[in-house]
Amino acid sequence: MFLVGSLVVLCGLLAQSTAQLAGVPVPLGQDVPLGQDVPLPLPPNPTQHLAGSFTNALSGGLQSKGLLSILEHLPLLNILKSGGGTSHGLVGGLVGGLLEKLTSSLPLLNDILDIKITDPQLLELGLVQSPDGHRLYVTIPLGLKLEVKTPVVGSLLELAVKLNITAEVLAVRDNQGRVHLVLGDCTHPPGSLQITLLNGDTPLQSLVDSLIEILTKVLPDLIQGKVCPLVNGILSQLDVTLVHDIAELLIHGVEFVIKI
Repeated sequence: MFLVGSLVVLCGLLAQSTAQLAGVPVPLGQDVPLGQDVPLPLPPNPTQHLAGSFTNALSGGLQSKGLLSILEHLPLLNILKSGGGTSHGLVGGLVGGLLEKLTSSLPLLNDILDIKITDPQLLELGLVQSPDGHRLYVTIPLGLKLEVKTPVVGSLLELAVKLNITAEVLAVRDNQGRVHLVLGDCTHPPGSLQITLLNGDTPLQSLVDSLIEILTKVLPDLIQGKVCPLVNGILSQLDVTLVHDIAELLIHGVEFVIKI
């Protein structure tokens, strides 16, 4: 009778152990011997989540503040025709001074009948951290199309434009000990502008080359002057917890795990 009771207890323990092992996930293709611990998956790195949340907030903020509509309604033709007279501030002065020199040597500006901006796009933002860990660099890739009408060609010239704006983000602490994210340098890296002709070759290639030369000198500063103030405003309106978490990492130079 004692032997039978012992067997019953032993069978019960074996059944319990089997049920517990059945509840442990085992990676496919791997056999885990009995009695060996199964490694649990590591939790995601919290800084990776912060990086994604930050770029998503910036991207959403740019769209909610009407960036695409702003790009579509850039007064490009008026600026070209007036030599920048309708613009204000530093960007307007730079564009105006440049076009005063270009207008005298390129009568093409006076022959442009219309420039229509279409299909503005905000592409996926990029994010890298400075080597010292105290700054973030946000790449804001933009795209749009230009439809240029001139009497010389007789049809529309369609140009595709791509431009990257790079915004430097720093963390500062005010006198009350509160942390903030602020905009540092905000510019377009050299060579980040690409302008290509979409509707094939034209018999007046020199005209197209001259137009691209003008746009290359005018568009980057014009677009930068619209994007950077928006980024500055968005940084001041981000979620307080997100700002605090990112700023603390930057202040202490903690390395982000950035995989967006």
